[in-house]
Amino acid sequence: MTVDERTPRADPADGGCPMAGPREHFAAAVAPPYADYVQLDRLLALQRTRTDVPAELSFLISSQVMELLFALLRHEWTIAGERLHADDVPGAIGTLRRSIHELDVLVSTWDLLATLTPGEFGAFREALGEASGFQSHLYRHLEFLLGIKRAGVLRPYTGSPDVHAELARSLRAPSLYDHALGVLARRGLYSPGQVADPSRPYVPSEDVERAWARAYGDAVPDLVDLGEVLTDISERWTRWRERHLAATLRALGNRPGTGGSAGASWLEQTVRVRVFPELWTMRTLVEPSKI
Repeated sequence: MTVDERTPRADPADGGCPMAGPREHFAAAVAPPYADYVQLDRLLALQRTRTDVPAELSFLISSQVMELLFALLRHEWTIAGERLHADDVPGAIGTLRRSIHELDVLVSTWDLLATLTPGEFGAFREALGEASGFQSHLYRHLEFLLGIKRAGVLRPYTGSPDVHAELARSLRAPSLYDHALGVLARRGLYSPGQVADPSRPYVPSEDVERAWARAYGDAVPDLVDLGEVLTDISERWTRWRERHLAATLRALGNRPGTGGSAGASWLEQTVRVRVFPELWTMRTLVEPSKI
């Protein structure tokens, strides 16, 4: 009889009681289907370090994991923006809540590099050349989705026409926050007036601040939920940048970054940029709940 997952087996931990175990033979499969699904051979072939320094593999895999999470977050936030544009607020909130857990994983990836000493990083740093994480086009795409728009950051990608075109489209497209503010406007909470250029950096507005405060003050359930999930994203984005700064200080001190930046002093400026700003400032205006 062919052994498969329906064949009862004795579980040693259960005194020999029969139980269904995983299938051991697969139809027309050279390797287990899981390895094929996740393309394991190709995935493992991507870890090609440039030195024999043991710590470099941790640095490389951490960077690759971050890129995969950037791609996942881009996917989630693009879908959430489309749902907000279609006034599917509950659907957007569900997607954004899932992305919060993904952001938590992204923040925790810095744990893999938290103990990288200056000596360990310095032993393979020269092999990186001018490579820097801030050259990641997926990271730039996330910034654009969060409303951090600067046309000048496209310049490093002029040698990659497809990437440059993709980022240029993202720069000109409404951000996730633009779509959220569109919901507030369609609910009559504020009048946006002159339509802002979505390719320009977002400028905080007192009208937007009052609109969010009104939504919270009136306890509009779906808008409060939307505001809170966006605040969670904003907080975690800041947390990721803080962890980046801490890891840089531990490994580099105040040396310049590999990509030509001033290093930690430049990162300190990025930490101070808070996305979805009115969701933070409006809280002063909200009256205490009577519940």
